[in-house]
Amino acid sequence: MTAFTHETTGRTSRYEGPIFQVYSDQVTMPGGHTVTRDVVENLGAVGVVALDDMGRVALIRQYRHAVGQRLWELPAGLRDVDGEGLVHGAARELAEEADLVAGRYDLLIDLHTSPGFSNEVIRLFLARSLSPVPDSDRFHRTDEEAELEVAWVDLDEAVAMVFRGEITNAAAVGGLLATARARDEGWATLRPVD
Repeated sequence: MTAFTHETTGRTSRYEGPIFQVYSDQVTMPGGHTVTRDVVENLGAVGVVALDDMGRVALIRQYRHAVGQRLWELPAGLRDVDGEGLVHGAARELAEEADLVAGRYDLLIDLHTSPGFSNEVIRLFLARSLSPVPDSDRFHRTDEEAELEVAWVDLDEAVAMVFRGEITNAAAVGGLLATARARDEGWATLRPVD
């Protein structure tokens, strides 16, 4: 079977902001008709599964207004610094949100977070050989991050939290399950950061 080539024949801008833009696209479909598809174009993101020598992961809990809840998540953030490499962005987020520095990074997985309407991709890294950021160099957190909670959770317990419905953030779910699988495979599934 030959794959149909979907073409965008028109685009209407609906919203443009600093983090994302929203468009309504006219897209050709098999059978010759055209449909409207709303698309959110996003900067993309990076995230980190920080795993210590005792097999614990650093989870953060912060308020997410869109769902009206405080969610357990991984240290993560937008790719909003011009020219910043992905692993450098991950290291910045780890320091800002979990007060940690890692001596080793490996590429864990890439995730399309909501491909039904968004082009957002998050690249997740595994960070090991962890040490704390010195108190004098710690990032000053504001807004939702001001009350950010950091907790160390055994990796297997974090996976159990996923299956109990206590961790629902897509990047955290994917990152934790991928880390558990990578560990069980002797880290053979990890890729170089570049």
